[in-house]
Amino acid sequence: MTWTCGKFEIDLASTRVMGIVNVTPDSFSDGGLYLRPGDAVAHARALVRDGADVIDVGAESTRPGHRPLPASAEWARLAPVLRQLLRELPDVPVSVDTYHAETARRAIDAGAAAINCVYTPDADMWSLVEKSGCGFVVPAKDYRAIGAQVLQDPMVGFGTTREEDVAILGSLRRLAARGPVLVGVSRKRVIGTLSGEAEPARRLGGSVGAAVWCAMCGASVVRVHDVKETKEALAVVGALAKEGGSPWNGIK
Repeated sequence: MTWTCGKFEIDLASTRVMGIVNVTPDSFSDGGLYLRPGDAVAHARALVRDGADVIDVGAESTRPGHRPLPASAEWARLAPVLRQLLRELPDVPVSVDTYHAETARRAIDAGAAAINCVYTPDADMWSLVEKSGCGFVVPAKDYRAIGAQVLQDPMVGFGTTREEDVAILGSLRRLAARGPVLVGVSRKRVIGTLSGEAEPARRLGGSVGAAVWCAMCGASVVRVHDVKETKEALAVVGALAKEGGSPWNGIK
């Protein structure tokens, strides 16, 4: 199985790791750290060195109580980062995290490989994706297959309770049977609740554990802040699974 993202064909035979770059002042975990374009690009380069298969860039926080950005303001934040990334990392698929069709169009025109849409996409967004051939991530409830382009996101932490998030993560195998899944649970509230760690930036252990669980349940892509540690954990568990004859040697 592959994920078609414009000129890229991403092999999903094993679980892939998407690295997060938040060009925001208010993201729940690292808001403000990479708001300046140079800092964001340097962080993306570091994630690629750590083994990121895809870089996901977003300019609007979706934390509870966030203030929505108009498309014009979103693009003003994204444009300098995206253009520099695409110039410096031409062989790395770059995804743009947006629900604005106008931002998505500009990003694709600039060379973005995929659009990560965290809310129900409208008709314009679907049409744009189908015409461009870019990759697409949509909420699982809105999933429909168009070629090999679309991944479904179960939306952990989007207006959900701790119990609902645990139920979502516990049912990933059934969701993956329907189509390829991307899961973003890194550093989120459910990790803090389950691990007892209140500070998002200190939730490394819980986040890596959750990523391995998602991979074992069939997730095609895990979206994470801590790429190096996640890649290492997946490599170790995958190798041990292969040695033991487990079906998780992919690890997916």
